[in-house]
Amino acid sequence: MKTRKIIAIAFIIIAIVLGVIFFTKINFPIGLDAYFNKEFYVQFGPLAICIELLIAGFYLFVKHAKSNFTLALFGFTALLDSIFNTIGLFTSMVPTYAMVLFVICSLVALWIAFSNTFKLGRISLKGVIVSFILGTAVELFFNYL
Repeated sequence: MKTRKIIAIAFIIIAIVLGVIFFTKINFPIGLDAYFNKEFYVQFGPLAICIELLIAGFYLFVKHAKSNFTLALFGFTALLDSIFNTIGLFTSMVPTYAMVLFVICSLVALWIAFSNTFKLGRISLKGVIVSFILGTAVELFFNYL
């Protein structure tokens, strides 16, 4: 129980700190037409990953029944961001230091989700597939709008 809460608090702190950093780097345009450009929405990709990590950390902290699903969703999203960036599918808006933190957190999150370490309820095959599809959709939405 203590380990679960420590990991959850670490996820929450990382999500909040990186979320604040990413939010302060978002440029809000003055004219209305700029809000309909791809460049505006691409800025929110790193913030979306932080929000996923924040929700996963909170669910893990309160031992919610959907903890493993949200951990898998975050894990797939963060890993796919770095994999797609590495293979050149797109250029990620996530800075290198944050990408390293996200990959470490995603590996821990996937390990917790798939091994059911904290007895939060096994993630089903359907849950794994849905979390992978949603993680891919989030990545493609913010990079191939």
